[in-house]
Amino acid sequence: MFDVILAIIAAAAGPDAGSGTAGSAGTAVPAPAVQEQPSVQAAPAALAAEPQEATGRFTTATEVKPILAATKANWIHVREFDGQDLLYVTHLWSWRCGLAQVKLGVNGHALEIWPLPDCHLDEGFPNMIKEEDGLPYRSYPLGSIQQIAVEVTYDDLSTEGYVFGRNGQPLP
Repeated sequence: MFDVILAIIAAAAGPDAGSGTAGSAGTAVPAPAVQEQPSVQAAPAALAAEPQEATGRFTTATEVKPILAATKANWIHVREFDGQDLLYVTHLWSWRCGLAQVKLGVNGHALEIWPLPDCHLDEGFPNMIKEEDGLPYRSYPLGSIQQIAVEVTYDDLSTEGYVFGRNGQPLP
């Protein structure tokens, strides 16, 4: 519901407001290393900028940047379940149609690409997560996740990154 309210606010603010594989098992993760911010590199040549015409369907960087900026504390979530840490990226998947790529690194490890499911552009809600999209999490040993570096590349090829603590809050 909070996402819907923010989407309405972002749409009302206009396009200039703000700028800035699931289900696979993780491996053992060593003790956390201190990392200030994820390395921000130029987007790989395989990515191409997409047109930024606002459609009101939240399928472009212009439309989703303000939402993700306002909700960065929701980008990831760590949940302890069934003797494991589950690292969720559900929020990022929910706004994936404005993203070209998501990279995550756990406990100071190098950032790796987490594949995003395709957008459902032929449907009324292109960002919806369907059963066939897979699961928006990976599992790790219980208590092993201490920090998570996240870098998103928007479909206009701009990037934004943060390091989050286990509690999902951005670290200073």
